[in-house]
Amino acid sequence: CSVHDAISLEKRGIPAAVICTEPFVSSAEAMAMLGGIPGYPYVMLPHPLGSLDQDALREKAIQAAPEVLQILLGGE
Repeated sequence: CSVHDAISLEKRGIPAAVICTEPFVSSAEAMAMLGGIPGYPYVMLPHPLGSLDQDALREKAIQAAPEVLQILLGGE
């Protein structure tokens, strides 16, 4: 659903960034195709995220931040 929601926002002119973990890559790519934006960019992080404590999750967010910014600002 994250890719679907992000594409809906993008089509309204609102920049969005998706963070996806490895097991959900094929679903993200399929949703991008269905949403009419094949190759929609996303940040991929190792799975799982849900079981991480707050400090580990913060570290993952810091790690992902440059790619998220690149997506939001339209850079390659």
